[in-house]
Amino acid sequence: MKYHLPASLRVRLKEPLGDLLTEKQLFDHIKKTGNHIVSVGDLVTYTLLINQINPLFCIIDDHTRRHDVKKEKIEKIHEYGKKTITVNNPAGTITEELWKTIKELYDTHDSNVLVCVDGEEDLAALPAILFAPSDVTIIYGMPDKGVVAVPATEHHKQKVKEIIAKM
Repeated sequence: MKYHLPASLRVRLKEPLGDLLTEKQLFDHIKKTGNHIVSVGDLVTYTLLINQINPLFCIIDDHTRRHDVKKEKIEKIHEYGKKTITVNNPAGTITEELWKTIKELYDTHDSNVLVCVDGEEDLAALPAILFAPSDVTIIYGMPDKGVVAVPATEHHKQKVKEIIAKM
């Protein structure tokens, strides 16, 4: 099983799946909801960690916009967690390995895990939303726009199912 992002969905995924927030709004949102957090993306993960917000798990690829993330940020991110899992996931795909890893992290209630993607993590938010229990909010970045917070509601899961059905 491997999901491929067709060109027809690229425009759709440039729109936020949840609430588009500024950094300050994000911190207020996290405090207000009290939900557990899962982060997807290097810069959003770094921002959470330096503000003492520890996600259940983080999914990163050591890149942002296909450029390397600064060494000091990578070092801070890699300090996180009691366990690191490396998965392969080429750009524009969701591999079975990534899909199963995310599902397993939720199923086993494993926390403080850093998932390092060899390839690209951009689509990892989709299975992260789909499999998340209701007390989780998935956070991912939208370059030049802000940060997206997606509570794991049935509404958001349905949006993800519709996207995945087209992949």
